[in-house]
Amino acid sequence: MKEETKENLKNTGTWMRFIYMVLFIIFYGIAEGLLMFIVLFQFIVTLITSTPNERVRPFSRQLSRYIYNVLLFLTYNSEEKPFPFSDWPTE
Repeated sequence: MKEETKENLKNTGTWMRFIYMVLFIIFYGIAEGLLMFIVLFQFIVTLITSTPNERVRPFSRQLSRYIYNVLLFLTYNSEEKPFPFSDWPTE
């Protein structure tokens, strides 16, 4: 095995990122499930009232941004850890 590869395997920063990535994969799954619930809820409300629930829309927008931030972190497009290690996305 190359010496460079051995050093990379010993890098604690990479392993810490892996732990954060596993944690954010779990958070992503929860957020995705919640978003699907909101999608169904808004669809049902729209069927009944002909307009989506305006009080849910800001939260769903924030949740969508949160999921986007998690995906950026997981795909190495951002080094900033999403909520709860940073602020919740705002409007």
